[in-house]
Amino acid sequence: MPEDGRARQRTGTGIGLLLALVLGAVLLTALPHGGEREGGGCTPRRLGAVSADAGLTGEFARYGDDATRTDDWTGGDGTHSVRLPDGRVLWLFSDTYLGQVHRPPNPVGESYAWRDTSAPLVRNSAVVMDTKGRLESTLPVPLFPNPAPDQWRWPVAARVEPRSPGSAESVVRVLLWVRTAGQSPWIYGVPTATEVATLSLPDLRVESVVKVLDQSLVPDPSRRLLFGTTLVDKGGFTYVYGGDDGQAVSRPNSSAYVARVPEGRLGEPAAWRYWDGSGWGLKPRALRGAEVGSAFSVVQVEGTYVLFTMAAGAAGLTTMTSYWACSPTGPWHGPTKSFSPSLPSAGVAAYNPQVHPQLTSDGRLVLSYDVNWLETTGASASINANVSLYRPRFVTVRLERA
Repeated sequence: MPEDGRARQRTGTGIGLLLALVLGAVLLTALPHGGEREGGGCTPRRLGAVSADAGLTGEFARYGDDATRTDDWTGGDGTHSVRLPDGRVLWLFSDTYLGQVHRPPNPVGESYAWRDTSAPLVRNSAVVMDTKGRLESTLPVPLFPNPAPDQWRWPVAARVEPRSPGSAESVVRVLLWVRTAGQSPWIYGVPTATEVATLSLPDLRVESVVKVLDQSLVPDPSRRLLFGTTLVDKGGFTYVYGGDDGQAVSRPNSSAYVARVPEGRLGEPAAWRYWDGSGWGLKPRALRGAEVGSAFSVVQVEGTYVLFTMAAGAAGLTTMTSYWACSPTGPWHGPTKSFSPSLPSAGVAAYNPQVHPQLTSDGRLVLSYDVNWLETTGASASINANVSLYRPRFVTVRLERA
């Protein structure tokens, strides 16, 4: 493979999700009919006060800059997390840099910590945070090996659930996106399948990986669905959100979908049911009026469902917004108030907003966003020359009644 091809692949998840979020403008409108309705407690919500979470952002910078090991996490994107029963937090990442971080100045004299251009890159990683909020170790990488030549796995959302319905034993289920190397416009991988990995507790050993939705035979790659960008638990079910890659080709936006799985059965393909516009069946149908990018996040707050995403159009490079609904299937209302998080320098963009409800305290949600270089040409060199460009950043968000 040519070197420029390797460089593009090294930041595939970052730039790929970035372009998807920018091109995949979010237009969430009310469904004419068919959405589930819930009882009282649902009230319109919008973004209120937003403030930088310097503690969490700084903890990932501290851990990434620690030069005592060369086989652990020094940067990554696709940030997701899940709290374990013993109080630890498991952080999951897609494309991840390892290697050693050097103190500034970098080789061109800039005042940035940096990596060698030969720094190893793996397709996924997992970092464990202790009960006091300190990152302590990187699990063996890649945690989820490539399923086949020219294919890779990106972990997305995860949850702890019973090993089987009613079981007293818990496991971690991790949703995985399988992508296959492809030609333009699929330089960031062709959508191939959604899988569910089971990790044992407390040792976090990968026990199995099960394919729950195979899309390899769908002729048009832009119509293939990947699930797991975000999860919501409600009433004994896990609601699993996903989308297609329509914005990669002729369509300007992607479409949003949602599946529903009984608690304890995420790893059983036969247990999955998909919203078909009026109920739960075997044929997924797009949430009418909902057109999204590749990554968004949904959380339930006191009976209201709140969706976080990048804003529509060019504002999606820098600006996040939210929508609200009274049901996991909508109808969605918004966009409501937007905000622009801090970016470290010019020429970079924010993407992949993810809520981390297990870190919520005092009514404030913790929201992460990833940062990457805007240009694909030379992106890998730029990320290595300034390691802060490819690490998650965090804010705390207070919601208010709209």
